[in-house]
Amino acid sequence: MSVSSICDRPDAAPEALIRFEAVSKTYPPRHNGPAVAALEGIDLSVPTGSILGIIGRSGAGKSTLIRLINGLERPSSGRIWVGDAEVSALRERELRALRARVGMIFQHFNLLSSRDAAGNVALPLELAGWAPAAIRARVGELLALVGLGDQAGRYPAELSGGQKQRVGIARALATRPQVLLSDEATSALDPETTRSILALLRRINRDLGLTIVLITHEMSVVRAVADRVAVIEHGAIVEQGSAFTIFTRPQAGITRSLLAGEMGHGLPPALDARIGAEARPGATVALRIAFADAPDGTAILARLARETGIEAAILAGTVDEIGGRPFGSLAIGLPPGPDVAARARAYLANHGFESQVLGYLPPAQEASRVA
Repeated sequence: MSVSSICDRPDAAPEALIRFEAVSKTYPPRHNGPAVAALEGIDLSVPTGSILGIIGRSGAGKSTLIRLINGLERPSSGRIWVGDAEVSALRERELRALRARVGMIFQHFNLLSSRDAAGNVALPLELAGWAPAAIRARVGELLALVGLGDQAGRYPAELSGGQKQRVGIARALATRPQVLLSDEATSALDPETTRSILALLRRINRDLGLTIVLITHEMSVVRAVADRVAVIEHGAIVEQGSAFTIFTRPQAGITRSLLAGEMGHGLPPALDARIGAEARPGATVALRIAFADAPDGTAILARLARETGIEAAILAGTVDEIGGRPFGSLAIGLPPGPDVAARARAYLANHGFESQVLGYLPPAQEASRVA
């Protein structure tokens, strides 16, 4: 089956539009150095119409992974599918046809300074051999879609960063792709502009049914738009699932580290510096409580004190929303006692609240001596 026939029949698309099966990528040695394993054993599925956020530290393999989807990189082993087309097996001519159905937006816009906004959006259509009248109609439609209908004749030097990225998004949508790849598309933008671009991507996803794969180091970006999240470390996916699950119940250490500041999992620096891993007589037990879909997670502390006699102090916390669902994280201090933490955790679990021991704070008199 040809690439074009797959892309022209959306009803034939499988539930998972993009699939990685045991994919690895190793770069050959350079300057007598060792070979570099960029990706190892990647198994990943991206459902049709979803937004997948790929997060990880710099050098983890995010960019390599996204470039494998449109064939800009070839895997060393394993198979990659977009629809029914096995990308990893396509010849160059077939890859060009596939890339017309996989749009890409970039961190630094990649606009041609010699072309105005309309000319930049028109470029992929010209390369695809569209008729001039069809190009003009499509360009006007796309510039209106991204909110730049009155900016068609302006050149990149005359546009703001957000406007440039909107032109880049319009250009990526020119050939009516099924997939949109975003490579750090908002990291060069200010927070307000980032929010507007993310809202645009979410609207495109909703209205056009476009499948979006984005890589970013900005956790707020993933939280704002992603349906699903994959966490990559040292070339391997260490955790994946729904955005709500990954943000509220991170399992891997790298995930907890990346999300600590975003979801209130971290402690204030002064408090974090005092906390220890060993329990000592008189120490305060630091406990984190996570609550989801609860109207007021802090009310559980009053109930804990009233029904068990355990009075907790709030050390830090946040209440937020992910995908329209409320989520909160509270760090609390429990009074000293041999079974206080166990009793408190059992009570919380019985009422649907997950908890985790963070460590132990020194007794008050010891803390005052340190201060």
